[in-house]
Amino acid sequence: MRVLLAPMEGVVDHLMRELLTAEGGFDLCVTEFLRVVEQLHPARSFYKVCPELHNGARTASGVPVRIQLLGQSPQWLAENAVRAVELGSPGVDLNFGCPAKTVNRNKGGSVLLKEPETLYAIISEVRKAVPAAFPVTAKIRLGYDDACLMLDNARAVQNAGASELCIHARTKRDGYRPPAYWDQIARIKDVVSLPIIANGEIWTPEDARRCQAESGCVDLMLGRGALACPSLAASIKGLTAKQPWSQVRELLKRYSRFEIQGDKGQYYPNRLKQWLQFLRLQYPEAQALFDSVRTLKDKDQMLDCIGP
Repeated sequence: MRVLLAPMEGVVDHLMRELLTAEGGFDLCVTEFLRVVEQLHPARSFYKVCPELHNGARTASGVPVRIQLLGQSPQWLAENAVRAVELGSPGVDLNFGCPAKTVNRNKGGSVLLKEPETLYAIISEVRKAVPAAFPVTAKIRLGYDDACLMLDNARAVQNAGASELCIHARTKRDGYRPPAYWDQIARIKDVVSLPIIANGEIWTPEDARRCQAESGCVDLMLGRGALACPSLAASIKGLTAKQPWSQVRELLKRYSRFEIQGDKGQYYPNRLKQWLQFLRLQYPEAQALFDSVRTLKDKDQMLDCIGP
């Protein structure tokens, strides 16, 4: 079984990847997307989204990090995919699942699930351009407004030559509202043979086992669940039990040092509040800490609330 850390725009950056992968259980990370709009990005753009390229495209704990691209132009996505692997990314992931309205209005992300032929054109062009040794993967949802094109989209991904497919088991219209329809992934597995990774609404090891049973998938991708419980990947693999709050509190302090040392101190208050909103789903103590920092804007005051 492989467990992947999902890209979450504005949440799971390289600092969070370093923190979460150090807890164990993860086999691969995917970056926040690099938006491609009729241009070949300079190298600095790739290093910005994936500073791990300076470390062999691995986190400090040795977990590989794959760059994700988002866009609609097969040619430009292909050119940027080539640059990504030339700079050291161990493959390229293509985002067809982002539900953000701004992205969709500009014909990126999940809106392309209305056009199986566009999925095919993009993936096939990228696959032809990227050397065969490097995987070209894709992330989709079950559909846009509904799942009527679900099987057509999956066939398009496979026929275009993708190495594997990650499926968030909801439509764009569903957003992140529960439940996730893991059984629909099983329907897709019946019509395609490429490896499939299941994603969506996995908060506990029990959820992971139910997802595997209903989807027929072995491999999983974690997003919000990993933010709510940093030891989730390791727990799913049976490597450890759920961390007590005392250990999570130490992670918060370590994250504080990351943010400040990473020259992002000005963003730290909002980032901490954002993370606490996920942590409070699994830890009541996180709710109390969130209440104490909710109105604060000074990072030093927030650090005092976390404690020594």
